[in-house]
Amino acid sequence: MAGLFYFYHMKIALWSVGRPHEAQMKAGIEEFTGRIGRYYPVTWVIIPVPKNAASLPEKETKKKEGEAILEKLAKEDVLVALDEYGKMLSSEKLAGLIEEKANAGVKQLVFLIGGAFGLDEAVLKRSNFTWSLSQLTFPHQLVRLILAEQIYRACSINRNEKYHHR
Repeated sequence: MAGLFYFYHMKIALWSVGRPHEAQMKAGIEEFTGRIGRYYPVTWVIIPVPKNAASLPEKETKKKEGEAILEKLAKEDVLVALDEYGKMLSSEKLAGLIEEKANAGVKQLVFLIGGAFGLDEAVLKRSNFTWSLSQLTFPHQLVRLILAEQIYRACSINRNEKYHHR
């Protein structure tokens, strides 16, 4: 496997704007995050909603969230932004995307879940790929669980393990 060297050196970061994981989702999120850790070092970063967000206009909230996100991103980070207008991927295509980035020597692959109003235009412009999980709308906490599970599934596909049945 040509990319094996990089395979162990790429980090996966799962970022979400909002509150810490809610109790009913936390166990599942932690379970799948731990499973991803068998393949790549993985971390969650929870980006707090801006202070006074409830009193700010939607556009201002998105702008402040965007500034916080862009401030945390390193120049060399590869950003996959989750957005309802992004491209849909099968589990196999997601596996291919992750493998491609690992083989290309990417140091950190960041998957980003925006806030309640979505992502600021500046963040979408900075993203290397915009991904839509579904045309359905899900609660943000559930998206965290789905994201962790799908990344684990993609890793298991790349290793030809039994988790993914096709």
